[in-house]
Amino acid sequence: MLQNPRRARQVAALSLVFGAVLLTGAATGAWGDPGGPPHRPSADTAPAAAGGLPADPAGAALSEQQAEHLLAAGGDRWGAYYSAQEYAEFSQGLDGRYPGVGLSVGRGEDGVTEVAQVAPDGPAATAGIAPGDRLLRIGQDQADRLPVTEVVARLRGQGDERRAGSEVTLTVRRGGAEVRELRLRRVLLDSRQVTAEQLGKGVLRVTVRGFTSGVADQVRAALRAPHAGVVLDLRGNSGGLVDEAAGTAGIFLDGGTVGSYQERGETRELTAPSGGDQRTPLVVLVDGGTMSAAELLAGALQDRSRAVVVGSRTFGKGTVQQPSRLADGAVLELTVGRYHTPAGRSLDGTGLTPDVPAGSGEEADGLALRVLSGLGTRA
Repeated sequence: MLQNPRRARQVAALSLVFGAVLLTGAATGAWGDPGGPPHRPSADTAPAAAGGLPADPAGAALSEQQAEHLLAAGGDRWGAYYSAQEYAEFSQGLDGRYPGVGLSVGRGEDGVTEVAQVAPDGPAATAGIAPGDRLLRIGQDQADRLPVTEVVARLRGQGDERRAGSEVTLTVRRGGAEVRELRLRRVLLDSRQVTAEQLGKGVLRVTVRGFTSGVADQVRAALRAPHAGVVLDLRGNSGGLVDEAAGTAGIFLDGGTVGSYQERGETRELTAPSGGDQRTPLVVLVDGGTMSAAELLAGALQDRSRAVVVGSRTFGKGTVQQPSRLADGAVLELTVGRYHTPAGRSLDGTGLTPDVPAGSGEEADGLALRVLSGLGTRA
């Protein structure tokens, strides 16, 4: 199914700018409230220029057609227009709950769409779906032929389906086993983005699904558990708030640069809070579903030699968007610049190359433990 340009931009904004975290594409607050100052930028493969657009369209009286024309003329691939009602619908996850089936997806370099994570006790887990299963179809459409962002939106639900109780049909296959067609009913899921578990002796794996408000504090709390080494799992993390990613970097860095971004020609530095733990061995897991602010965090820890990055090449979305509310309550999302890692690298369109690539079929957790062992951790 081909998307029209407006739908493509909306889905991209929903899952990348809005911080939908690929865990059923939940909109969980990455925009904040565009009606209140200041805007909080989200780091999210696009031209940075938005020629023809107002420097700041907040409060402008633009019709939907005018906004769409300006976006098309400016070449802003990730820009999007939302009516006030659409924005309200996309914001329904702000209360901490959202409808979904409880799985996240990623896409490898071979173009295969796979299940990256499964929420415990969610519909997907109950149906027997497990990480590593290949997602073949959503409804009648082949998942591999859809953009990852469209896969996210289909899992979450569109229109009247964006509610608990609605159903979605998934076709999955595990290894060489038979193809299974499963009909799942969406439920309200908890939007908490951070989980922690013991991965090996003395090793704590902290999984971050997206950078929404409060995530840095959640990571800090998770690390209070005893540990001698950390695996920071950013697989399937579609990004979100830049300041939350910088705050998370500060947990592992003693201040200094996390990156920078251009906002309408002006360079803005991103810095980590001081006092972070720089001694505990750290591995960062990434894959093709690691995007935007998550790529910025992984790139910062890599550039500053704080962590070994393990996995596969990341998505490569290196631009920054900000929302502006128009006079009628609609929202216009615009690309305002590119971000760069501390070493000056732009990941836009290229993604982040891991220090230790995970071979085809290689179990990433086991590889992470071996790397940590080499860093001096008994795992």
